[in-house]
Amino acid sequence: MSPHTQRGKFITFEGLDGCGKSTQLEKVAAALRAENVLVVVTREPGGTPTGEKIRQLLLDTGTSALAPLSELALMFASRAQHIKEVIQPALAAGQVVLCDRFTDSTEAYQGGGRKLGSEAVLELHRILCGDLQPDLTILMDSDLAASVARARRRNQARVSAENDENRFEQESRAFFGRVRNVYLAIAAREPQRVAMVDARGTPEETHQQIMNAVRRKLKLVTKTA
Repeated sequence: MSPHTQRGKFITFEGLDGCGKSTQLEKVAAALRAENVLVVVTREPGGTPTGEKIRQLLLDTGTSALAPLSELALMFASRAQHIKEVIQPALAAGQVVLCDRFTDSTEAYQGGGRKLGSEAVLELHRILCGDLQPDLTILMDSDLAASVARARRRNQARVSAENDENRFEQESRAFFGRVRNVYLAIAAREPQRVAMVDARGTPEETHQQIMNAVRRKLKLVTKTA
């Protein structure tokens, strides 16, 4: 990082499958770019050539017998590479990184959904990611039943169109209930970092909530309708 370059901001988007976070992330990226903000859009698992291969392995229904601890290790293998290749260089260059999922997802899905517990996830984060934490996390909280139904419809559409299933979107409602509970616990534990967004409204209402939080973090002038 140049001594004259201010560190960028790291903003993550979290929530249940089917909550609409990926769509909202793209809308935020477009809005920031329209204001000449340098933005990097990325995702986890994935974000690098190595990470995308790990992503395919993790989401493939053919790996349904993957042990929870193996799943956890793969998530962090992808993350360590992602931090080195994408996140840290972008932040050093003063860019805003918008990331679809990060360690909170691992704590919620593997720690909660797979019942591995938060302690193991947070310890691996400390070892492999150091002190890197998002500057802001947008947590989109949505109705559990609606999110599960939307995720399953999306999964079925993907199967019909591409013969490609996502094994996480096949999980039970109880699994997603545990995931949501951990997300809520994270928000309660770190209220300064996590901005809870009610995703049950219209996409436009949700976008406005998110942009308000992003503008505050980036110290941008809030636009009015």
